[in-house]
Amino acid sequence: MIEHLDGAVIPTGFDVPVEPLRQAAHYTGEPGCIAEARAFAAHFLGRLKTEWCATIDERAQEEVLLVVSELVTNADRHSNGPYILELEGTDSAVVVTVYDSSAALPRRFPRDPERIGRHGLEIVHVLAREVAAERVPVGKRVRAVLGLGEKN
Repeated sequence: MIEHLDGAVIPTGFDVPVEPLRQAAHYTGEPGCIAEARAFAAHFLGRLKTEWCATIDERAQEEVLLVVSELVTNADRHSNGPYILELEGTDSAVVVTVYDSSAALPRRFPRDPERIGRHGLEIVHVLAREVAAERVPVGKRVRAVLGLGEKN
């Protein structure tokens, strides 16, 4: 922040953003959408590093990208239409939200190392501080909050 006092410019500290960085993308479900969503999230994390001076190590970045992959894959497989990926972040956390047209809430299955597949939500719960799924007027919203920096 800079204050102007009788014509003199006096720096008073660093300007910091006051609103989280937000960005959303729409996907049709065509082949390649999951890779596009990961690339979109990687670009978002780059902006978060630049605009919020967020410290995002390689592990945190990979965890965010994995959660994006899992949630977008679920929307792609289980909805009957397009879906939206919404990202929101600060220097301490990233919120990954996916909206899709299916009203069926995702199921988290009990741990079973012999089960093939259906581990996505289990993975998201391990990586995220908080996971919530709720119905919305046009389907559902699944939201995961991930910490940055030190382990959640």
